[in-house]
Amino acid sequence: MNRILSFLQTVHDKKGVFASVTLVMAVVLFVLLSFVTNENTYTIERFQLSPETIRSTKTVEDPLKTEQDRLAARESVDPVYVFQEEASDNQAAWTSSVFETILVIKQEALSEDSEQPPVQQLKVELEALSNELVERLSDEELSVLLNQPASTLTTADEVVTDEVATALNQPIRGPQLTVAREEAASRVLERLPFPTNFETILTKILAVAIIETEFLDEELTEQRIQQAVNAVEPTRILQGQLLVQQGQYVDREIYRQLELTGMIEDTVQYKSYLGLAVLIFLAVAMVYCAIHLTKGTRKTRLTWLTVALVVILVASILMVLTSMIDDNFTISLAFLFPTGFVAMTVYLLTSERLAYISLIANALLSGYIFREDFTTFLQTDVALYTLIGGLSGIFAFKFLSGSAPILKASGIVAATNALFMLAYLLLSTSALTLNYSLLSLGLALLSGLISGAFTFGTLPFFESAFGILSTMKLFELANPGHPLLKKLLMETPGTYHHSVMVANLSEAACEAIGANGLFARVACYYHDIGKTRRPGFFIENQTNGYNPHDSLPPETSASIIRDHTTDGAALLIQNRIPKAIVDVALQHHGTTCIKFFYHKAKQHDETCIEADFRYEGPKPQTKEAAVISIADSVEAAVRSMKQPDSEKIMKLVDSIIKDRVNDGQFDECDISMKDLQIVKQSICTTLKGFYHERIQYPEEDKK
Repeated sequence: MNRILSFLQTVHDKKGVFASVTLVMAVVLFVLLSFVTNENTYTIERFQLSPETIRSTKTVEDPLKTEQDRLAARESVDPVYVFQEEASDNQAAWTSSVFETILVIKQEALSEDSEQPPVQQLKVELEALSNELVERLSDEELSVLLNQPASTLTTADEVVTDEVATALNQPIRGPQLTVAREEAASRVLERLPFPTNFETILTKILAVAIIETEFLDEELTEQRIQQAVNAVEPTRILQGQLLVQQGQYVDREIYRQLELTGMIEDTVQYKSYLGLAVLIFLAVAMVYCAIHLTKGTRKTRLTWLTVALVVILVASILMVLTSMIDDNFTISLAFLFPTGFVAMTVYLLTSERLAYISLIANALLSGYIFREDFTTFLQTDVALYTLIGGLSGIFAFKFLSGSAPILKASGIVAATNALFMLAYLLLSTSALTLNYSLLSLGLALLSGLISGAFTFGTLPFFESAFGILSTMKLFELANPGHPLLKKLLMETPGTYHHSVMVANLSEAACEAIGANGLFARVACYYHDIGKTRRPGFFIENQTNGYNPHDSLPPETSASIIRDHTTDGAALLIQNRIPKAIVDVALQHHGTTCIKFFYHKAKQHDETCIEADFRYEGPKPQTKEAAVISIADSVEAAVRSMKQPDSEKIMKLVDSIIKDRVNDGQFDECDISMKDLQIVKQSICTTLKGFYHERIQYPEEDKK
């Protein structure tokens, strides 16, 4: 323990020490939590018999099967065709136009008004209607058309146009065109007999007139394909699903599924470890940032950082051990974990802000450690359970007072845990038995009590290992029944009263500048404990007007007065009082001069050295020690004043503070001039309450 304290005292001023401590603790947490990250793996060879039955420990998507299902869904979608209803009328009109054109050219040829041969004129006119038709008909066939009687052409017009309209009233796709054209030609020839050469021409006209009436709608088809693909749910290998039975042949597909679920020994779960690293980074980073937002010396903040991370580590060890045996029970032991341990311990050892942040970090880790399967990122109910239980512990310390605060706080945590568990059980969708519900509530209550037990049991270790004075320890030391305080009261009642007065002044002043008021009060109770060695040599303990210093040389008197600091420190160490209070006993006079005896000595010997009449120190190292040194001198000085009033007190306090500043007594602590002004105002305000002016009553009223 002393090594830990010595290490922190040695390295707190080194650059990067905060980040280094945080990184080390993060690595330790990563190694610890990796035990709950590892998944069950097996040594399986492809194309061999399985040595055991294996079920999946998690639910994972099977991308290969999913892609195969989606491909099958895509292929199962029929193309979407759109029927063109207007094709029948349009093509029938076109067919009729062809025959009308032939009749017109034929009439013009008979009237001999044509400027060019009829065949050429017909080719030009038909070309305007359809290039394809002109390409299909030769000049001889065009001539045959012109040579047909008008009645034949009119009849052909009616029959062919009707057949075209009839044929195109039905859906016709590209591959069906040939059959549709042949069927239409057969029907035309069956209805009327035509010359063979004319029938061939009609067949060609039908071939051009009959077109596709159904066309592929690519956009709509693609939409339906996408709908079908999107409707395919991802194929998953479910947690608990049988992958292979003992003695079963491991083919390629089984081996692929084993690889996919991470059940093969050679499969490294880099993703899981990376996620764990990020989670731990978030947890410790919150604590690291909270420390940098905390006021105090580097040494104090480094100590608090280390304490918070160690408490989180201890809690994580407990959670990991609990999770390892959790499977052996029908009820989750996560609800037995002491939810208030981290929050209560960090609150008592450090600060309220750090307790909140440490609690959040612990809740994150608890949700990860107690997750029920590898598909869940965090077990949110456990994380919330830990968070709410810890918050209730902090609130209990903030708002409860009196004796046994840890016991009271653990009772509050137990009650809060039970209420959370009751809500959890009532909102659960599963059918729960009465025994299960009662057992769950029992675990919740026990969790709160264990929180108090762990906090109470580990506080001495942390206090000793890190040299921390916890709030609980301060309350214990402030108890008037403490042996040293009883000794002080019985042997030096004047000093006891003086210490209480200094405690009142110091506590108020420390709280005014943001220092630890409770610590200042307790330190004041013990700062003059050294006077119990020779109580009669201190004026507040002298009675009957006898002062032993009157018969002693000033050098001897100064030595007796000076030794009360070292005597006090020795007595405190002997009684195992924390070092921080021992330091105040040594520092509360700093290296100030015992002026009364120095001036007395100088009256007899001008060559006397002032350094021989100074306290050994050291000078105050903390704000609390500086405030106590001021309050100690002020209280003694004011007590010796006759009829103190506000103005006298203000001048006295100002004089003492200026004298200490000019003497360099505050050069080794971080108290500022602004802080000293606040301290002066606080001490003056408190003293005015002690020495307020009293009403002078008439003599007759006193009788």
